[in-house]
Amino acid sequence: MISDSTQSSGLRWLYVDFNSYFASVEQQLRPELRGKPMAVIPVETDSTCAIAVSYEAKAFGIKTGTPVWEAKKLCPSIVCVLAQHERYVEFHHRILEEVERHIPITAVCSIDEVSCRLMDNEISVKRFTEIAHSIKKGLSENVGKYVRCSIGIAPNRYLAKIATDMQKPDGFTVLSMIDLPERLLGLKLRDLPGIGHNMEKRLLRAGITDMSALLALDAGRLRKVWGSIWGEKIWYMLRGVEVQEEESVKRTIGHSHVMAPELRDSTKAIYVARRLMLKAASRLRRMDYYANALLLSVRIENGGRLEGGMRCYRAQDSMTFLRMLEELWKGLITEAKGVRVKKISITLDELVPASGLQPDLFKVLPDVDMNQRIRDEKLSRVLDKINHRFGRDSILIGMLPLQERSFSDTKIAFSCIPDVE
Repeated sequence: MISDSTQSSGLRWLYVDFNSYFASVEQQLRPELRGKPMAVIPVETDSTCAIAVSYEAKAFGIKTGTPVWEAKKLCPSIVCVLAQHERYVEFHHRILEEVERHIPITAVCSIDEVSCRLMDNEISVKRFTEIAHSIKKGLSENVGKYVRCSIGIAPNRYLAKIATDMQKPDGFTVLSMIDLPERLLGLKLRDLPGIGHNMEKRLLRAGITDMSALLALDAGRLRKVWGSIWGEKIWYMLRGVEVQEEESVKRTIGHSHVMAPELRDSTKAIYVARRLMLKAASRLRRMDYYANALLLSVRIENGGRLEGGMRCYRAQDSMTFLRMLEELWKGLITEAKGVRVKKISITLDELVPASGLQPDLFKVLPDVDMNQRIRDEKLSRVLDKINHRFGRDSILIGMLPLQERSFSDTKIAFSCIPDVE
């Protein structure tokens, strides 16, 4: 039983893993596949392998990577369907949109996984349980009841990911500090992220055959066995320590929106552009990055595209970006006269993590009022907290008409996942 003590639990991460994602999307789209063993395949030939299988197929011992000919031997009634990657991307963005209604996403880890850092007001058992259940309920009602997820909560992202695999499908697992590392003893070595076929062979050669043997090693020994510092990091992460991850350099943060016909007039579309800008800036602050440039891309109804960009001295506050957007919009759209806007994309570019700023960052430059910049940044963070506590758009910078505000929950994050056309 988990106590409601945030000090003893040390819970900081919520991880969402979508169960048998491609297969689940197919079952959501095609009622005739529901409740049946089925596999998603890349090409229609028995010599290929399944790239996803339903839970009904898993009951027959079929899994991702199983050759189709073998799957048909294990389960003669299995249904094989050709992958529809564009639909999986479409559902991915719908899923991001829904999750963001309940908690801001910190990182999109893959097409079927996201991680969210819990804020101070979200780390009680009561609150994070409410968030987890609201995510599941929202997905069922707004994305589809066959698109299910498992949610893990833990002191670090690594353990939260492990927790999602401990109860599937549709699971909810909490790993608190008091559970560690004993609760991990029932796992197989391959259940740990970072242990694939080759690493498992290396561990076996070192006499590490199960989790008990792995957990018995000290950090230095595990690093030596692993052959890299990653072994030492895993030792700490398995004990609930939040180890600084070597992040891939985040290059951009962006949002886009396809305009409803009634909003395509440029005098209305500017409000949508502002809202996208505010969302991108809020996300930038949550990730604790600064941006050096703003890019605006507008697709118009005749098929053309208008694009522009503007550089800035490393900024994080909404006011700076809104001023830049107004100037870009005037140069691209207002002066073009009469264009109808089909899609808007806003991108914050040339990002630098706050932890990587040089000591001279806050030197006063001739064209930058850094005192005002710091005040604007503080104000922006206060607005973030108010909107997080009382709901999105509880407070806005400037006036956003209700009609334009109606789209504001839609979010498409630029990442390795393709955008929806």
